[in-house]
Amino acid sequence: MRRSFATLICLLAALYTLMPLIWLLFGVTKTLPDLYSSNGFAPSAGFHVWDNITDLFSRDGGLYGRWMLNTAIYALGGAAVATLLSVMAGYAFDKFEFRGREKWYALVIAGVLIPNTAIVVPLYLLMSEIRMTDTMWAVLIPVMVNPFGVYLARAYSSGAIPGELLESARIDGAGELRTFFSVGLRLMGPGALTIFLFQFIAIWNNFFLPMVMITNNDLFTLGQGLFTWNTGVGQDPDYARMVVVGSALATIPLILLFIPLQRRWRAGLTEGGIK
Repeated sequence: MRRSFATLICLLAALYTLMPLIWLLFGVTKTLPDLYSSNGFAPSAGFHVWDNITDLFSRDGGLYGRWMLNTAIYALGGAAVATLLSVMAGYAFDKFEFRGREKWYALVIAGVLIPNTAIVVPLYLLMSEIRMTDTMWAVLIPVMVNPFGVYLARAYSSGAIPGELLESARIDGAGELRTFFSVGLRLMGPGALTIFLFQFIAIWNNFFLPMVMITNNDLFTLGQGLFTWNTGVGQDPDYARMVVVGSALATIPLILLFIPLQRRWRAGLTEGGIK
C-alpha cells in the first residue's frame, strides 16, 4: 500500500510538471485562432508545425534565431568558465592547507544565500561605471561565478581524489597545475559535468539579469525576446502564436543536453558524498 501510494504521488507530480510542456507541444501544431478556440491538450486538425516554425524564424527579420544564438553563447561560455573556476576552487579548498581556509570557504558559500535578484542592481551599477552595459560581457561576466558549484566541487573532490595519488604525482616531479589538470580534473569529471549542467540550465533560463543589462534587440536572450513579443500582443495578436512556438523550441536544447547525460550528472551529484 505504501509503495502504491508513493507511486501515485510520483505520477501526479510528474503529470503536474509535464502539463505545461504538453500544452506547449500541442500549441505548436495550431494556428492563432486554434490557440484560443480549441482544446489546449489536443493537437490541431491541420497540424501546422512546419508553418509555425518557418514563421517563427522569419519573424522580424529572423530575430528568434539571433536570440537563440545569443542564449547559447551566454549559456555555453558562462557555464564552461564557471565550471572550471568552481572545480579549481573546490579542489584548492579541499587539498591545500592555507591560512584562513575555512573562513574564505564560508565567505564563498555565503554567496549561495544571497538571491541573484538582490545583486542585479549593484552589478548594473558596476557595469555602468566601466561602460559595459548593453554588451554580451554584462551578462557573461556575472554568470562565470558559481558559489554553489564551489561547494559541489569541494564535496566531490574530498571523495573522488585520494591524497596519495596526488602525492605520487608530486613525487614524480609534476607541479601543482599539472597535477590538477592531469590527475585532479580527470577524476572530477562527473562532478564537473554536474556543475556544468546546473549552471547551463540556470543561465539558459536566466531572465532578470539580461533584462536589466541589455536593451539592444540583437543581444537579447530567448526569455527576454519572447517577453518582448508577449508585451506586443496588443499591437499584433500573432505574437501570441510566436511566443508559444518559441517557448516550445527553447526547451529542446535543454532536453537534448539533459536526458543523454542524466546518468552521468546523477553519479557526479552523489559520488562526492561517499568516502
